[in-house]
Amino acid sequence: MPVDASSLISPALDQLREQPDVAPAEVPGLLERLAAVPDPRDPRGVRHVPAVVLALTACAVLAGATSLLAVGEWIADAPAQVLERLGVRPDPLMPERLLPAESTVRRLPARTDADALDRAVGRWLADRRPATAGLRGLAVDGKSLRGAAKAHGRKIHLLAAMAHTTGLVLAQLGVGEKTNEITCFQPLLDTVADIAGLIVTSDAIHTQREHAEYLLDRRAHYIVIVKGNQKNLRKQLKSLPWKEIPLQGRTKNTGHGRSEICRIKVATVNSLLFPAARQAIQIKRRRTDRKTGGITIKSVYAVTSLTADQATPAQLARLIRDHWTVEVLHHVRDTTLAEDASQLRTGSAPRAMATLRNPAIGALKRTGVTNITAALRRNARDP
Repeated sequence: MPVDASSLISPALDQLREQPDVAPAEVPGLLERLAAVPDPRDPRGVRHVPAVVLALTACAVLAGATSLLAVGEWIADAPAQVLERLGVRPDPLMPERLLPAESTVRRLPARTDADALDRAVGRWLADRRPATAGLRGLAVDGKSLRGAAKAHGRKIHLLAAMAHTTGLVLAQLGVGEKTNEITCFQPLLDTVADIAGLIVTSDAIHTQREHAEYLLDRRAHYIVIVKGNQKNLRKQLKSLPWKEIPLQGRTKNTGHGRSEICRIKVATVNSLLFPAARQAIQIKRRRTDRKTGGITIKSVYAVTSLTADQATPAQLARLIRDHWTVEVLHHVRDTTLAEDASQLRTGSAPRAMATLRNPAIGALKRTGVTNITAALRRNARDP
């Protein structure tokens, strides 16, 4: 019996093609989203539009390619039915199939509008957010590309917004040389179409009153960690009568050569020095180094706009803990996809490749993959 070639395409590649849960007409596919990325090249002699080349690159990454050389090799070896689904068409004047040249694969990412590419990929991933009940978190966190650098050795730094439970990167933005993460917070979230009802979590650098007011204006909530950059607020939190407040949750975790016990206390407040703060949070962490036996105890303070009716202490503890799942994403990009080892330094190429790792990881997560490394090896064996 003949086998339908389309049935051989992996479920993850189907994710890059379209959203399987709804009609294609309702949710744009990857090629349609990438069509919004402008072509930086002279239109004369262009055979392959940017959307096709970028989609081919994303699929090569999904098959384990960690460099532009590997991307070019994957494209050269890809079967005809895969190339057709990614928009590669024969030249009417030359019947044989023409593939993007290696020079195209190298030069286009270097000249691509990185902001436009981030917006296109972020919207494609946002389209694929599953509908979930309950509290939904969005983690905002920064990351440097250690292997790549701009002129004078300055590292490329990215700020990203990642959905807690799904690990989908809904937005990403480059942090410019003359700015920092703080000034990029609002422009980053401006690219996410709807954040109403989301709980935005971040580390202490984003504990800024302007950020809180921005989120409240967009009908979102926040949970922010309070450290030395908000001295008066931290002093106010430390002065609360925590000893009189009963313990409201306890969790135990192991990993990274240590065990950790976290105890959480929450107090309802109405007079904190932060916009619309409704609950104060104290988390006491007791960490034990399993190798040396050394013990460290640290108290962490946070505030949230969520009321006691909207979020229980257990839910707040989970949201704070889930924020750091963004580190899992960084680990996958750094080690599994060799982002830290990349030596790309030409134009926008380092950032473009970093962006195209997001749909590959997102496609795998959408199909329930838990072992990214094994999934990449499987994809490499089955085009």
